[in-house]
Amino acid sequence: MINIKSLTFSVGNFHLNQTNIHLAKGECFALLGQPGSGKTIFLECLCGLNRPESGQIIIAGEDVTYKEPRKRKIGYVPQDYALFPHLSVEKNIGFGLNGIIPNNKSLQKVKEKADLLNITHLLKRQVGTLSGGEKQRTALARALAIEPSVLLLDEPVSALDENTRDSVCIELRKLHEELGITTIHVSHNLEEAFSVADRGGILNNGIFEQTGTLDELLRRPTNEFTARFMRCGNIFTGYAKELHKSGESTYVDVHNTRLLIQGTHKGEIKFIVRPENIQLQSINNTEYQTTETLIPIKVTRIVDRGAYVRIDLDNPIPLTAHIPHYAFINLHIQEGSRITAIIKPEMIHILPT
Repeated sequence: MINIKSLTFSVGNFHLNQTNIHLAKGECFALLGQPGSGKTIFLECLCGLNRPESGQIIIAGEDVTYKEPRKRKIGYVPQDYALFPHLSVEKNIGFGLNGIIPNNKSLQKVKEKADLLNITHLLKRQVGTLSGGEKQRTALARALAIEPSVLLLDEPVSALDENTRDSVCIELRKLHEELGITTIHVSHNLEEAFSVADRGGILNNGIFEQTGTLDELLRRPTNEFTARFMRCGNIFTGYAKELHKSGESTYVDVHNTRLLIQGTHKGEIKFIVRPENIQLQSINNTEYQTTETLIPIKVTRIVDRGAYVRIDLDNPIPLTAHIPHYAFINLHIQEGSRITAIIKPEMIHILPT
């Protein structure tokens, strides 16, 4: 549906560098990245607000790289919504239809999109009287009114409070499933991305570090940047020493600790252990399997995050573990306690060299 080939664009000291990406028809793709990574610039190239220096933008088999914005069949919701404050909600929604279709048909489409987004009662209101959520729906209705084949959402819920953001993300997911429009949803929030999309890509300084399913980005990153962006701080460089007696795993030394990792390895390797994959148990508990790595370790910090408890560990190896609240209560630990960290070989992911 969307093929981006070797797209290049520069502004100031920023360079969108030879970007390549493919989206299937009807896909919802999460475009992730830190502030300043180029997410908005990338969207503006797609919808025609920026003119690429080189490369191609192909939508539904048609090269639209240098077509004017209104001929691309792209609906765009910018981060600030860009609503016209002097126009009513009704006229904002119908703005992209002016001069394109007769007025009576334009009003019909406005009504359809307002009904779809449950804002029919707001049509005569002025933009300045709307809440954040109402503005977001109005901007989305305007983008959908032109019947786009591609929808670009630039951090569409970033201005909303947490409760509203969660409910709007659920609505956006349902809306996508209902309409089937190929969508790029920009965000730097992982929970938001997982609630609206199945596949995504991480943009870093104008370059895609990795694209794939969100599960792949989370649990099978291909580099350290992706691992850190996906909130994995347990990143280590170790040295493979010897094979396990089974011949199917390798002992790896890191921070004066020996871990067992699946597969046969030699020399230096870099690997990650996601915080939720580290188990903790009492130092006196001896229930374990011979293939697990047990590390007597010290608790240095405990932070209750509501949905889970973050526990920072050190001596002999720095680790961060995320455990359910009920499991934390059963441990009876505090900062300074000694505890056993359990790392299963299959929970270790090796970063490609």
